[in-house]
Amino acid sequence: MSISLSSLILLPIWISMAQIQQGGPDEKEKTTALKDLLSRIDLDELMKKDEPPLDFPDTLEGFEYAFNEKGQLRHIKTGEPFVFNYREDLHRWNQKRYEALGEIITKYVYELLEKDCNLKKISIPVDATESEPKSFIFMSEDALTNPQKLMVLIHGSGVVRAGQWARRLIINEDLDSGTQIPFIKRAMDEGYGVIVLNPNENYIEVEKPKIHVQSSSDSSDEPAEKRERKDKVSKETKKRRDFYEKYRNPQREKEMMQLYIRENGSPEEHAIYVWDHFIAQSAAENVFFVAHSYGGLAFVELMIQREADVKSKVTAVALTDSVHNVWHQEAGKTIREWMRENCCNWVSSSEPLDTSVESMLPDCPRVSAD
Repeated sequence: MSISLSSLILLPIWISMAQIQQGGPDEKEKTTALKDLLSRIDLDELMKKDEPPLDFPDTLEGFEYAFNEKGQLRHIKTGEPFVFNYREDLHRWNQKRYEALGEIITKYVYELLEKDCNLKKISIPVDATESEPKSFIFMSEDALTNPQKLMVLIHGSGVVRAGQWARRLIINEDLDSGTQIPFIKRAMDEGYGVIVLNPNENYIEVEKPKIHVQSSSDSSDEPAEKRERKDKVSKETKKRRDFYEKYRNPQREKEMMQLYIRENGSPEEHAIYVWDHFIAQSAAENVFFVAHSYGGLAFVELMIQREADVKSKVTAVALTDSVHNVWHQEAGKTIREWMRENCCNWVSSSEPLDTSVESMLPDCPRVSAD
């Protein structure tokens, strides 16, 4: 039988409580104090002491995985699919490992967009200074000059980034299921210019600066005895804080802060920004959107903010499991009428493909995606 480090830490407290409870009424105060101490201990955080280091590879090869000729993620040595529960009873550690792999796959998909799809990575805001936070989108060479047609792709919310539909499908199924690459290649084969939005890249993360507290001993006009007392209290407070931090944050994970990207701080802002600076400037007579999940909500918000412009350039919109809501988003009657004529929402259903699915909302038709 193995005993975790967190159990060993708490064992003396439990023993003390048992001993005190056997005593008389004079021990009630001690019992109350110990109960208060236990209530302050975050057992979930304490269990982190038993974790292996959160130190993961930064390449697919380091994880010993690779995509095979079918675009499936497989272990280099065993040929097996990705295993989430790599370490039993360590869900947080397994989740961190999964997230680290996901970041590598995001970069891998970016490379495919540039190398396999021949898209260009375009930095935004277009007038960003060298020091400010930036994001990017991907465009085909003819995205702004193609006189006939332009395809715009918007993914959903969460961890996915440009070029992805679902990280889970990329890892557990294949690249064709989880990425936008098949859509991009077919669109380009059929003569479309292509723009791939990146609506979840809303901020960059930087480490929080450490706050330096000025020592009370700098107050030279205070009596020496008073300064010594304050310094002693300060040192004791710091000692307790460091002791608690040791167990609260045993892996010494960096505390991060978010710096939002100008005019791209949300998926909705991003869609409007890309419309104003790219799509609206394109030469294409016909613009087509494919928007998944939250991407559909972002498109409806774009329509609300740029109704006349969108109507003049957009020919059709294919939504997939869109989570837009014309009532909550306060889309007007003219927008709802346009959506009925120009949009279609393919939703998850057990019905045959393109079977009409009932909707409670008075906007675009809903049909089965299966």
